[in-house]
Amino acid sequence: MKTVNVSICTGTTCYLMGGAHLLTFDEMLDPCTADHVSICGSHCLGLCNDESNGKPPFVKVNDQVISDATLNKVLDKVREEIEEDAHVS
Repeated sequence: MKTVNVSICTGTTCYLMGGAHLLTFDEMLDPCTADHVSICGSHCLGLCNDESNGKPPFVKVNDQVISDATLNKVLDKVREEIEEDAHVS
């Protein structure tokens, strides 16, 4: 099974708009899921400059952007990515 990469924007705007809270995402993962997830903070994903990207905070799950990110939105996307990979394998 491939690793799901989660990049949490920690740039000033995202950090103040909830990105700081998103850094606790790893605490939401059960051990089986956590083994397949790589989480990192990203100084800035550069998505705030274009309103078509949505509102901060931003998170990338693999190459898909989540705007107005919450812990639950990110968790749902990670689970979706893991399920898709399981069906493909």
